[in-house]
Amino acid sequence: MIEALKSDEIVEKAGGRFKLCTLIQRRLEQLIEGARPLVEREGRSDLELVIEEILQDKITLTFDTPTAVGASAADEPLL
Repeated sequence: MIEALKSDEIVEKAGGRFKLCTLIQRRLEQLIEGARPLVEREGRSDLELVIEEILQDKITLTFDTPTAVGASAADEPLL
């Protein structure tokens, strides 16, 4: 399963190598804290579970868009 990390398929699904690393790290943290796996464990390690979740499109990485300090939606002009 860890061989999947060598393929470009998983890198493309995550949006790049750095995003893949971030996604794996965040999901591993969730599993360690007690989150339930989204795929059957079947004797696999947490890392193998995360890889399988990514390959099955069960998890993705999303980023919140930062807003300017002190700015709100009401401050933006309506066009």
